[in-house]
Amino acid sequence: MKDKLFAFPKESSTSYVELLSDLLGPFGEAAVCLRFRSNLTRGYSLFSLSTRDGHNTFLLYYYPGTRNQIQLWVDHTYQDYKLHGNDFTQWTSICASWSSSIWAVWIDGTPYKEDGVPNVKISGVPVIIIGQKQTSHGGGFKASESFVGEITDINMWDKALTDENMMDYFAANEMSGNVINWNALNYNLIGEVKKRPYV
Repeated sequence: MKDKLFAFPKESSTSYVELLSDLLGPFGEAAVCLRFRSNLTRGYSLFSLSTRDGHNTFLLYYYPGTRNQIQLWVDHTYQDYKLHGNDFTQWTSICASWSSSIWAVWIDGTPYKEDGVPNVKISGVPVIIIGQKQTSHGGGFKASESFVGEITDINMWDKALTDENMMDYFAANEMSGNVINWNALNYNLIGEVKKRPYV
């Protein structure tokens, strides 16, 4: 998928990408990075991982407007990150990193950090969905929460990322996840999602 992207052309409850990994956990920490752009003026899911233990096992969700925040869920616990001055109609890079000591969201090199939450983990076989928010394991999609726009360069690790790792990603240095590796991506394309060149 190097130099490619996934394009989600319209609101839907039936179009999404399932990302596949041979590394199934359990995870005591994790991180996800991706690049996206969207003209949506409502909330939408950027990354949704569920297990049979629950649907919000690792979720990255954006609320626009006056709320203007990213919400990071891990194992049914969440942190809110109030943003400022972001224009997601332009290509935006975002990373979310979770460990027992710190939760962090980075947007185009700007960090937003919160203290960690104890006794949080990802266990069970994960289902990873791009383009929809899972409200049940592998399903329960709602068009009103779907992503419309373009996403590329999705990587996931079974460890938290350091500040230096984050800056490497934003500088477009080569970084490949060991759970999800964009350059060697295994995936299922469902519905009207298109694979296109990233230029």
